[in-house]
Amino acid sequence: MADIVKQILAKPIQLADQVTKAADDVNSNRSECLEVKAKTEKLAGLLRQAARASNDLYERPTRRIIDDTEQVLDKALGLIFKCRANGLRRVFTIIPQAAFRKISQQLENSIGDISWLLRVSTPADDRDDDYLGGLPPIAANEPILCLIWEQIAVLCTGAIEERADAAASLVSLARDNDRYGKLIIEEGGVVPLLKLAKEGRLEGQESAARAIGLLGRDPESVEHIVNAGVCQVFAKILKESHMKVQVVVAWAVSELAANHPKCQDHFAQNNTIRLLVGHLAFETIQEHSKYAIAHKHQSMSIHTVVMANSSTDNTNKHDDDKVQIARPTSHESSSSSQMHNVVENTMKSQSKGNQQQSQTKTNQQQNQTKPNHHQHHHDNVNNHNPRHHVSLAGNSIRGREYEDPTTKAQMKAMAARALWLLCAGNVTICKSITESRALLCFAVLLEKGPDEVQYNSAMALMEITAVAEKSAELRRSAFKPTSPACKAVVDQFVRIIEEANSDLLVPCIRAVGNLARTFRATETRIIAPLVRLLEDREADLTLEAVLALTKFAETDNYLHVNHSKAIIDGGGARHLIQLVYFGEQIVQTPSLILLGYIALHVPDNEALAQADVLIVIEWASKQEHLKQDPLIETLLMDAKNRLELYQSRGSRGFY
Repeated sequence: MADIVKQILAKPIQLADQVTKAADDVNSNRSECLEVKAKTEKLAGLLRQAARASNDLYERPTRRIIDDTEQVLDKALGLIFKCRANGLRRVFTIIPQAAFRKISQQLENSIGDISWLLRVSTPADDRDDDYLGGLPPIAANEPILCLIWEQIAVLCTGAIEERADAAASLVSLARDNDRYGKLIIEEGGVVPLLKLAKEGRLEGQESAARAIGLLGRDPESVEHIVNAGVCQVFAKILKESHMKVQVVVAWAVSELAANHPKCQDHFAQNNTIRLLVGHLAFETIQEHSKYAIAHKHQSMSIHTVVMANSSTDNTNKHDDDKVQIARPTSHESSSSSQMHNVVENTMKSQSKGNQQQSQTKTNQQQNQTKPNHHQHHHDNVNNHNPRHHVSLAGNSIRGREYEDPTTKAQMKAMAARALWLLCAGNVTICKSITESRALLCFAVLLEKGPDEVQYNSAMALMEITAVAEKSAELRRSAFKPTSPACKAVVDQFVRIIEEANSDLLVPCIRAVGNLARTFRATETRIIAPLVRLLEDREADLTLEAVLALTKFAETDNYLHVNHSKAIIDGGGARHLIQLVYFGEQIVQTPSLILLGYIALHVPDNEALAQADVLIVIEWASKQEHLKQDPLIETLLMDAKNRLELYQSRGSRGFY
């Protein structure tokens, strides 16, 4: 950096010296030339001072200001040379006084620009006062750009308090205008913001993280921010910083992931997923093997039961899977909730495994030496290897417990939002999330969390199930019908769909549709609530229900016959006929496709004959706007043929 700045300054310094020497030999306008000489000497002194301070100069404004200064000195030198003319050349050379006034003003502006550059580039400890001198003359053309330069310069060299104020100013600029955000990135503001986020105090860290989130508004900007090292800095903050800073960082991660999905893997490689799930699990479930340290006297949790269900046969092999943590909000009773049924049933089937786990822990405690009062956090940890003592992301659990409830709720909301946007379309991250038992966290939060936490959790589950729909491996590993965590999630989906009065309804409908291939034939509780949504609902909501039911009834679903019958039993045929005839345009075609699949798979059903589905299919086959897709035309033809065959038999008494 210093060598580059010295190279930039070399030519204007040479020009200034030439102007000074040439001004001594002028033959006309001597007083004006001496004034130009005096200002040039002052400018040359500032340029040499800048060359000596090249290590501290902020490069971006340095280039711009020195380029303008070089042009001014070049014009001054040309004017001085005109004043050196003699003889006839002097007679015919006309130099207006306005030219001297103009070049004098330009030199004054250059002096002001260089003085400002030196002032803002001076480290805070070396300044004579706290005043930065305002904006330079160059700011007359682009005041916002110069304001950005000043704030970034303060970020680089200012005191801690000044850097926090500068970051807050950049937040305001980035929030107001997308162009300002791009200027901040182009002028080198990302690196000092990341440094402040990593090393500053609470207020400065929050402002810096918020600025980073606002700057990443497009893929190019996010790519620049990622290349500057944001993933490593944010991972460190999520692991060690104050929870209020972690809230803003989690939000910033979600913004970057939303605007440039390709950055998902970069965050995953820096352990961000695990840290976010740790925040989600804190005080959500009583035990989370990968993210918690042990506490005494904890009660049995949902997740303890889930872990017992999956690790009974290898108790000694995975000792770290049995770490438990007390839940500070244990006064909240969940005995009447649907989640309790999962716990109770699994506990009965795994009581033997839990006894083995308890006996193993007792034996280990007897073999340990008696800990002192400073080691009470490790009393119940299986202590074969100290590296298994993993604490939750962020400050120690003992400190985090005393955060105010609002901050804790915000942390969960932003962690869920970040996970939602990080896992979108990414099989690897979805697998990492489901393997961490985060599904159980989402199920609990869907039932008990604040509104924002519930919504973000529902959206995260929707994205995970969308990926699972396309990935058979993820579907088998994360959404096995026998998995207690999967059952808990599905229970919440069914509850929300049955209530049908929540903002969570659409993501839950989509999630259930994404899981259509995972449900068994005996799982009959899913279809009926979806069918009820087909009656007297908003078009958007009805469309979501139709699309979800179509995934149950389409031919690719192995149990399409069973599901088609369940849709008919729930009264779906009657509702679909109404939608095909009288529904809004966005609903008509999807409803016709679903009706076609049902007629194709169970043409001998009496309810279809009584509802005159064949007449509906024949009518729809003649409507050009309903059969523009070749798939629809083929489906309707096949369904019509099947209905004609079986319903003609029915008319002769074969039902």
